[in-house]
Amino acid sequence: MFWAPYWKADSEAAPPGARGRPPRIGVVLGAGAARGWAHIGAMRELNALGIRPEIVVGSSIGTLVGGCYAAGKLDMLEAFALSLTRRRMFGLLDFSFTGGGLISGERLRGRLEAELGGVRIEDLPIRFAGVATEVGGGHEIWLQRGLLVEAIRASYALPGVFEPVRIEGRWMFDGAIVNPVPVSVARALGAERVLALNISSDGAGRGTAIQDPFGRSDAQPPLDEPAGDAGGVLARWWRGAARPASEVAPPGLMTVMVSAFDILQDRIMRSRLAGDPPDALIQIKVGKIGMFEFNRAAELIAIGREAVRKAAAEVAEHIEAPRVETADD
Repeated sequence: MFWAPYWKADSEAAPPGARGRPPRIGVVLGAGAARGWAHIGAMRELNALGIRPEIVVGSSIGTLVGGCYAAGKLDMLEAFALSLTRRRMFGLLDFSFTGGGLISGERLRGRLEAELGGVRIEDLPIRFAGVATEVGGGHEIWLQRGLLVEAIRASYALPGVFEPVRIEGRWMFDGAIVNPVPVSVARALGAERVLALNISSDGAGRGTAIQDPFGRSDAQPPLDEPAGDAGGVLARWWRGAARPASEVAPPGLMTVMVSAFDILQDRIMRSRLAGDPPDALIQIKVGKIGMFEFNRAAELIAIGREAVRKAAAEVAEHIEAPRVETADD
């Protein structure tokens, strides 16, 4: 069952009485759509610091990057990301107006299967899980067994954009809806030190309550578009014909969808991390890069590397300290 925790036998773990053994490190890769390319740089830099996690957990694009890392395919994913231009992006998007999403995702599936076809999660050299959301029931699904490609597709299936993915009789879509930065999953899988990587943009987290938006001169001005044009190229495509300069056009459908999802994800992330904080949290601030600007991989990978470099001291303090057990343990 995909929704139940799946542990390896206790005999595979380090003996509980071992003194001074390093703690089991779990790395959690948060959601963020195109911005998640920053995780590639972050994982590169973590490895450069000597941090080799035994457990990797992802949500949405975090599942894609984490799964490729666990499978030893990070080089492949980085090369693919860096090859994307706007034209190539559109070449991978098979638009569909009859299914459960704007994009069927079959072309992307083909690319993934070419590299990861046949790879099963339970056969990976390190523990891995991706988070998805069950359509209808809203259950948080922990994908810990089965084909890695299907887990990745289910975890990143943004509602309304990609069609849901069916696994063992359950329809699933984006894991960011229920757990954008799944620290709880890493702990359940046995991580003793959890390092979480959270993608944040200029527009996320700045919402507040405006009590009198119409009657006060000091009220915050409305925004014509989300910060950084969060919808990116797809939003510009969806807006339709331009309006006269004197008439303010309402946000397009894709802009509204992306903005709503961005806000929802940020609120859920804050709530989940407050209830189950990681031992160390690295905020990867991507500025105004939009959720669908997959063609900006080089910038994002560099941002991920720099974020880890800046947090290196905190990581060393909270993650790398060896565990010294007592006779009472």
